[in-house]
Amino acid sequence: MKLTELNTVEERINFLEKTVRPFKNRAEKYDKPAKFPFENIEELRAVGYPELTIPEAFGGTGISLTEMVKHQETIGKADGSTSLAIGWHMGLTKHIGENSIWKKEKYEEFVQAIKDQGALFNNAATEPATGSPTRGGKPETIAKETEHGWVINGRKTFTTMAPILDYVGVSATIDGTDQVGSFLIKTELDGVQVEETWDSISMRATGSHDLILDHVHVASDDLLEYLTPGNKKPAGWLLHIPACYLGIAKAAQEEALQFATTYSPNSIKGTISELPNVQQKLGEIQLLLMEAEHFLYRTAHKWDRSDENVRATMGPELGAAKLSVVNKANDIVDLAMRVVGARSLSEKNPLQRYYRDVRAGLHNPPMDDMTIINLAKKSITDFEN
Repeated sequence: MKLTELNTVEERINFLEKTVRPFKNRAEKYDKPAKFPFENIEELRAVGYPELTIPEAFGGTGISLTEMVKHQETIGKADGSTSLAIGWHMGLTKHIGENSIWKKEKYEEFVQAIKDQGALFNNAATEPATGSPTRGGKPETIAKETEHGWVINGRKTFTTMAPILDYVGVSATIDGTDQVGSFLIKTELDGVQVEETWDSISMRATGSHDLILDHVHVASDDLLEYLTPGNKKPAGWLLHIPACYLGIAKAAQEEALQFATTYSPNSIKGTISELPNVQQKLGEIQLLLMEAEHFLYRTAHKWDRSDENVRATMGPELGAAKLSVVNKANDIVDLAMRVVGARSLSEKNPLQRYYRDVRAGLHNPPMDDMTIINLAKKSITDFEN
């Protein structure tokens, strides 16, 4: 059975929940040595998950943003690294197809590879000297035009899912100009290498290594689009990021509830779940989760039902949803650890992994400071108008 064969959102949600249950038990196995979860990704491929966001116009299921966010939350609850990794492919596949960013023939070729072999894609934009591409830095990766196409040289950092990617969208400065282009590169090409540099204590299994491009030759039509660094339109698909961290927060809540309802020290009757100070923390966790869920899914639903004109105004709202959900997720994990106490710091306790993983969200785009500034500008504009 494949997800693409199911007819309703509820059926797909339930089927995916069953599919990802084993991910939770494997998470420690991949986290400790910082190994990429190939097994998890292969199981997602086997049920056709990478195909779900292919638009209907290209023969796909074309799921809504709201449904994609729910799936990403479901995977995140089982394993954060797997969710964040596959989320880039899911969101970009949806975004590129719905907005006709690539030439039709190029996207159709890509879509066919997803259907035939579960091909995976991510962008590679960050570089050591430029930092986050959202800050507007110009790539030091260089694309030089030749009579046969392009030759690309450079190094990209934080290339999530690098060990298993089939395609990469690489931003590069076009030699001799001020222009920046996005180029489609197949990872099987000569000169494409992955250097295993990922040593983060958060999201250790995302495989976010460096991508090295050493005289990589691509065709002329592999120039996908011209970019303006730091100038990006609102992108609903990036809600896969807070969805992942909401999933981690829900996993932390479950750990806290499991402990609170079963731990009974001999100093009290019953379990610690009956103590007012523990109930206070559990109640705060539930409130934060409700607030995060409402903000995230209200924003996703608004995106789904809006036209292009409305979507163009949603940048501050999308950023606010990410900021709010991720920061609440951090607070939830902290509260869950306070319920469990010092045991939560044991290597055997998943809460210590949730604590490390959830903090990575603070450094995923958009950054909190940029979001706050955008909200300030919006409030000023609204007031003046």
